[in-house]
Amino acid sequence: MKRIKVAVLPGDGIGPEIVRQAIKVMDAAAERFGLEITYKEALIGGAAIDETGVPFPDETKEIVLSSDAVLLGAVGGPKWDNLEFSIRPERALLGLRKLLNTFANLRPAKLYDELIDASSLKPEIIKGVDIMVVRELNSGIYFGIPKGIFVDGDERVGINTLRYKEHEVERIARVAFEVARKRGKKVTSVDKANVLEATVLWREVVERVHKEYEDVELNHMYVDNAAMQIIRWPKQFDVIVTTNMFGDILSDACAMLTGSLGMLPSASIGGKIGLYEPIHGSAPDIAGQNIANPIATINSAAMMFTYSFDMPEVEEAIDKAVRSVLAKGYRTKDIYSEGCKLVSTEEMGDLIAEEVKIAK
Repeated sequence: MKRIKVAVLPGDGIGPEIVRQAIKVMDAAAERFGLEITYKEALIGGAAIDETGVPFPDETKEIVLSSDAVLLGAVGGPKWDNLEFSIRPERALLGLRKLLNTFANLRPAKLYDELIDASSLKPEIIKGVDIMVVRELNSGIYFGIPKGIFVDGDERVGINTLRYKEHEVERIARVAFEVARKRGKKVTSVDKANVLEATVLWREVVERVHKEYEDVELNHMYVDNAAMQIIRWPKQFDVIVTTNMFGDILSDACAMLTGSLGMLPSASIGGKIGLYEPIHGSAPDIAGQNIANPIATINSAAMMFTYSFDMPEVEEAIDKAVRSVLAKGYRTKDIYSEGCKLVSTEEMGDLIAEEVKIAK
């Protein structure tokens, strides 16, 4: 029997509610595939600040480093917005990624046919959309030095630095090409090389790495055009590889092709321990109401089996279960349409968990 240790970081807002549903589904998968999963829960984000005074306590770091993979809910909320920047909940997320050296963030945007009416775009534009955004996660403008707010003469100035080393671009490019080899063998590298020197280097390095992957098609696109093309003709994309900030923005745009942020998972990989989380935030306005969509978190947990445990058959079983539940007309509030069956967060988790046990 394969034994798996998972660090569980529910976080803030709807985080605890959606993580509970993902664990239900993981337990159902463990029962079906003969796995033994142990969970160890820890504080992060605002919940950790309230309890310990810091967003990413040492105890949480120890639990994370002793695990095989990490399941994260969400962090942040208006309760902590007035804190000094360096100790806000979101700093924990950056610290967690650094700790794990998870330099590659995989964000799939795949439209379920059952939800084609949930998107604001025309069905003929989005039917069959299946995009993987590969976002560089540990460098770029979010981490570059110098950064901060400084006094310059008689006024303040805010500074963030877009900085990339060659090896950082090389490794994320290789991840993108490897992912593309298992999909449609096409990579679109997104930059702003007509304006930003850092992305001139990005483009040059991606071109160099591409020589090792001649079976994969490569094209380049400026980020402003990419944002437009995602809406105009999303089916032209297979794998998009891009910088930290551009990936953060474009993956949210891709999310809306599917109708809801509540549908999209992510995997952050590159180090020995993978990090799995939904791409949406903590949604404090609906926290505790049992109406949040847990599917993004459930699908994030599903990705864990592929990228951390080399068990893609488990991810496939969970994906089939989600499709089956949607096909039967069950919907949470964010993806609800007339004629469907409105269910709560808990009910959606229960339905998918039961389907995992029986879906073939």
